Amino acid sequence: MANELRALVDTANAPIFGIDILGNVNEWNNKTAEITGFAKEEAIGKPLVSTFIMPSLRQSVQEVMGNALIGRGTSNYELRFRTKTNEVRYLLVNATTRKDEDSNIVGVVGVAQDVTETSKHDRAVAAMANELRQLVDTANAPIFGIDVHGNVNEWNNTTAQITGFSKEEAFGQPLVSTFIMPSLRQSVGEVMDIALKGQ
Repeated sequence: MANELRALVDTANAPIFGIDILGNVNEWNNKTAEITGFAKEEAIGKPLVSTFIMPSLRQSVQEVMGNALIGRGTSNYELRFRTKTNEVRYLLVNATTRKDEDSNIVGVVGVAQDVTETSKHDRAVAAMANELRQLVDTANAPIFGIDVHGNVNEWNNTTAQITGFSKEEAFGQPLVSTFIMPSLRQSVGEVMDIALKGQ
C-alpha cells in the first residue's frame, strides 16, 4: 500500500509538495519538479518559503504553513512559486496538516493546481479595465451612464466640470429628474428607455 501511495503522489497530475515541522521540503512530486524546474533532489531538505516563494509573499505563506503545522489547514490559497529560471508560477494550494501514525503533527502537505495562465489572463483583463477607466475619466468629452433604474453609474471628469456636480454627488441620482432641464425630461427619458431596451 505504501508503494502504491508513493507512486500515486509521484505521478499525480497535480503539484504535491510537503514540509517537515522545521519548514524544510520533504515531499516534491514530479509535477512540482516539472512546474518549478527544480528536481526533487534539488528541493528536498531546502527551506520551502525562503527558497521557492516570492519575497513579497513569504510572510503570508509562512503564516499559512504555520497554521497547518498547528492543525489549521488552508484551502485555495494562491501561492507564487519562483522557478529555477526565475519565472513566477501561480499555484492554488490546499495546505493540510500531515500526521504520523500516533496523530503527531509531522509537517504539512500542499496539493496544488497550476493557475498561472488563468492568473496572467485575469491580470491582463484588470490592466485593460484600468486603462479603460482612465480613458473614460480623462476623456475630453462628457461621458455619463445610468443603470437599469435610470440612476447615474458613470460620470467622468469632463461631465463633472461641465455640470459642476462631482462624481460623488452624481452617483446613484436619477439622471433625468436630477440633471436634465424640465422641458427636456420627457424626451430624454424616452431616449434612455429605448437605449435600456437595447434598441
